[in-house]
Amino acid sequence: MAILSTPLQYIKSVPPVTRFFTAATLASSTLYLWIRWTTGPTPVAYLTLVPGTSLFFPWTFATSALVEISIIELIISLLVIPASLAYFERLWGTIETLKFIIVCVTGPNIIGCAFNWIEFAVTRNAELFLYGMEYHGQMALFISLLVAFTQIIPEHQVQILGFIKARVKRFPMVYLTFSTIMTLLGFQSPYILIQFGWFVSWVYLRFYKRNVGDSLGGVVSYGDRSETFALTSWFPPFLHTPLSLLGNTVYKLATRLHLLPTSVPHDIESGGYSQVPGGARAEAERRRALALKALDQRLANSPSGSPTQSGISQAQSSRPSPAAPAPAQNERKPSPVEMDVADTSGSDDGRR
Repeated sequence: MAILSTPLQYIKSVPPVTRFFTAATLASSTLYLWIRWTTGPTPVAYLTLVPGTSLFFPWTFATSALVEISIIELIISLLVIPASLAYFERLWGTIETLKFIIVCVTGPNIIGCAFNWIEFAVTRNAELFLYGMEYHGQMALFISLLVAFTQIIPEHQVQILGFIKARVKRFPMVYLTFSTIMTLLGFQSPYILIQFGWFVSWVYLRFYKRNVGDSLGGVVSYGDRSETFALTSWFPPFLHTPLSLLGNTVYKLATRLHLLPTSVPHDIESGGYSQVPGGARAEAERRRALALKALDQRLANSPSGSPTQSGISQAQSSRPSPAAPAPAQNERKPSPVEMDVADTSGSDDGRR
């Protein structure tokens, strides 16, 4: 009985959404692998998302993320996704985590299906773009979790395999580059979902994620409007100007059409608005990371021999050093003979 108590206690300690999502992934993937093993390599349209049949099986826009079509993909998902979801469920809560999963799974699937229909309209190749691709797996959710980690702990350093060190904010772009390469090589399904997942998760966390700020006594705010999480922060500096113009135009249009929720005024430095959900601890971690980043940039930009330091060193070198006290000379005591001679001469002078 004691042997079974430890696994059961561990399962009970996992948050409910994470526990249900992991169990559903394991069950759906096992069912899909069993069907493929018994019927052959044909798409299972009621489990995975096939663009040509998606209108007849609309639930696959959400449930296709629960299906991994190979043992290797299933193992990787079970090792990475549940631990990340448990972290955010404890930070955000059950409802917000469930909303995040639904948005970051269904959004990329809808965009990917629409993209396939556009490709079919251009090429008229239904066999490839409508019935030859099936979207599945948790690649879109995985990059969405990376985006969320970048929002909360961007400067946190991770060590991989004992010798590869990188900051958390680098991982989404690395994964996005991998997706682009695989898509250009002809593996559009399912790798293009990584690109759509990155964009959907950033939009949701930037504008729509519901936050309850502890610093404001429970006042509700939406998104993370800080400059460190802006769209331009993901790209090199030479793209900042065109992206800023495009982003500002789209933002003004969305605001005019009331597509964005109204948020409270925010100011990170004054503490008036907690940009990061999860309370003061997450906000303190974010401020510490930003302070370290600013310090690193300042140290990198300052030359080795800065004017301030050289001025201080020159001032210290030009300052006259205090004169060392002269060593005290050893005073010799007069001998008795000299004292007698001195007394005799003194008395002779008195007589004269």
